[in-house]
Amino acid sequence: MVHAHTFAYQYSTAFGWQTSCRCHFKAAASQWDSNEHSWRCKTVSFDSGKSVLERFVNDKLFSTLAFTSVCVITAAGWSQTDNFRPLFNGNNLDCWYGIESLNPRKMQAMSAAEMQSEKLRFRAETESHWTIENGELVNDGGGPFLTTEREFSDFELKLEYKTVANADSGIYLKATPQVQIWDFTEAGGKWELGAKFGSGGLWNNDPLSPGRNPLVLADKPFGQWNQIRILQIGARTSVWLNDKLVVDHAILQNYWDAKLPLAKRGPIQLQTHGGEIRWRDLMVREIGSDEANELLVSKQADGFKPIFNGTDFDGWRGPTDNYQIVDGTLMCRPGQGGTIFTTAEYSDFAVRFEFNLPSRGNNGLAIRYPGQGDTAYVGMCELQILSEDYPGDLDDRQLHGSAYGMVAAVPGYLRKNGEWNFQEVTIKGSKIKVELNGTVILETDLAEVTEFLADQSHPGKDRSAGHFGFAGHNEPVRFRRIAIKELN
Repeated sequence: MVHAHTFAYQYSTAFGWQTSCRCHFKAAASQWDSNEHSWRCKTVSFDSGKSVLERFVNDKLFSTLAFTSVCVITAAGWSQTDNFRPLFNGNNLDCWYGIESLNPRKMQAMSAAEMQSEKLRFRAETESHWTIENGELVNDGGGPFLTTEREFSDFELKLEYKTVANADSGIYLKATPQVQIWDFTEAGGKWELGAKFGSGGLWNNDPLSPGRNPLVLADKPFGQWNQIRILQIGARTSVWLNDKLVVDHAILQNYWDAKLPLAKRGPIQLQTHGGEIRWRDLMVREIGSDEANELLVSKQADGFKPIFNGTDFDGWRGPTDNYQIVDGTLMCRPGQGGTIFTTAEYSDFAVRFEFNLPSRGNNGLAIRYPGQGDTAYVGMCELQILSEDYPGDLDDRQLHGSAYGMVAAVPGYLRKNGEWNFQEVTIKGSKIKVELNGTVILETDLAEVTEFLADQSHPGKDRSAGHFGFAGHNEPVRFRRIAIKELN
């Protein structure tokens, strides 16, 4: 059955301004959802070319259709069950705006009025440099960067582009440069800058860093369409150009501030200067936490050995009676805790695991623990496992990922409470690196620490070996898939 519906809707973009539209749509196999008060439709076609929402008719003045940071292009025949969604509708620049290159953290700090002012400032220039021909997005080699209204965190992007000699362009991920696109010939004039390696590399990374230059030259001749696929998990970036892997799980560095990691979220931008470039078939798929974790677990896994079997406490010591194993996950019993630790001792090692935080969850990683005492002080350190809603006026050195009382991690990269996170910790000598959900949130050398929280010394921070463990604090923080790789 095909149902026809006409409705008015209003939505908010990521920056607060609102757009209203009246649309007439036809939905095949539509069904009223009494719980959601909305129509569920498999296939939807629209008589207008406007941006529309995934959720359509609401029975209470459509009040639930006002939301933050969502803008979806819908084209005739698109199925909501498809994983990929179009970013460009082939007709107009709905859900895009033009702006100059700008730090995503500054963009997110702007008020709605400030952001709208920036968009209006570049609107005329955007329209003069960006046009649409035969369903293709065309730039003449100048003008502002075309930017998605929607911001993305973990995602997969697919698109095609075609360019000309001497052109120089790129794809900004989370508003950060960039997956490079340029003239790869010596005649293009940028041979020694890296053009000889081809397109697809993370050109704004440090010169010797992984991913800076593409692994292979995969560009097609000028005038032919190139296909790009980008997988972005946290700061970890993989790029395929014309079905060839050119960047393999490399960290996209923060061009804007080297002291901070890549922003957790941000828009996709099309950068261009120097020559015409055409874009088509721009599609994006947002990646959920479970899939993101599987992708992270699958990379660079050689040498890791499980240290928790999901069944019992074989290989563990300490107050194991205070812990329980539920559905293969390790957690404290209600109201109990203490530090449990591996029978084996480790010097330099990497450990990776998944963890799930409840509201107000608190636990910690015992690093080079001597087997007794408070690991935060007698061990090398305690690395915090702490939910973002944990109460109290906390010092930055008490937040998740921090070397407790000594060095603060960068906050803001945890998933929502109740979702599984993936974390990898690397210990080499006195140096510690913590990578959370694909983003490095702590990289420090404890040998250089001279200031401590509450002036309380940490006599164990210079330990060269010890046990690995969990310092439970009564809350049911869950752990699973715990594996260690010795590095010495």
